Amino acid sequence: MQVGFIGLGAMGNAMANNLLKAGFALTVYNRTCAKADALVDKGADLAKTPAEAAQGEMVITMLADDAAVESAVFARDGVLEALSPSAIHISMSTISVALAERLTNAHRAKKQGFVSAPVFGRPEAAAAAKLYVVVAGVPEAVQRCLPLFDVLAQRSFVVGHEPPKANLVKLNGNFLIASVIEALGEAFALVGKAGIDRAQFLDVLTNTLFGAPIYKTYGGLISEERYHPAGFKAELGYKDIRLALAAAEALKVPMPLASLIATRLLTLIAQGEGHLDWAALAKLAAQEAGLGLASLEPVAPGQ
Repeated sequence: MQVGFIGLGAMGNAMANNLLKAGFALTVYNRTCAKADALVDKGADLAKTPAEAAQGEMVITMLADDAAVESAVFARDGVLEALSPSAIHISMSTISVALAERLTNAHRAKKQGFVSAPVFGRPEAAAAAKLYVVVAGVPEAVQRCLPLFDVLAQRSFVVGHEPPKANLVKLNGNFLIASVIEALGEAFALVGKAGIDRAQFLDVLTNTLFGAPIYKTYGGLISEERYHPAGFKAELGYKDIRLALAAAEALKVPMPLASLIATRLLTLIAQGEGHLDWAALAKLAAQEAGLGLASLEPVAPGQ
């Protein structure tokens, strides 16, 4: 099967590499061509435009935001103009529900297939082929995509026939992750100020009430203050919470906690730390509690 892959960031590069290892004929595109070098050395073909990457049976987009996806798809040398009627665009990016609707309609008008398949998992999960894929689309198109998802993920969840539904599930999931991070950050600030060992606190949490992977992953990052390099940047988290709020507004669903978290992430960004992992919400909580990082000693007045 000839597959195109557009977007070779930390997630996309790992995913494309797994498709290559599985034997798919792969054509890759990235705005910064150097990011494709390692994949080309392993046998991938290099496309000079998104359109060149969309010549096969399927093309995957794994890009940072709506603007990047719009550019790759709707530009004159983009996916929409190049994809054949029998081919499928698989959008694995975390994008707005509104853009997913636009993509659905645009591909339908061209008689092309379109499947939304955003993922849960950080770069290390992508490298290990342990992602979770949330899928929505016409059943026949989804069925054709499953062999790719089997290579990339430990499980796929089909949530409907309308592609935007997958994007709404993904945005809601990211809202919940951010809620966990904020709660953990505040809890760690409290025990830290009381002088309780953070590693012990994490051990208690994850071996009693909160044994889910999300608590272990982000609790570990917070306990050890590992916010750089980012597995998922705070600025991208802010983007996703805003997209969740936009979807909520369209459906007339109040989300006061999401509004709070958006403000918290914006505060982190305003302090020049949007490049940090969004687990750095805990850094913000520690600072507000009067704690210095690393030592976790109370900050003296005036410092």
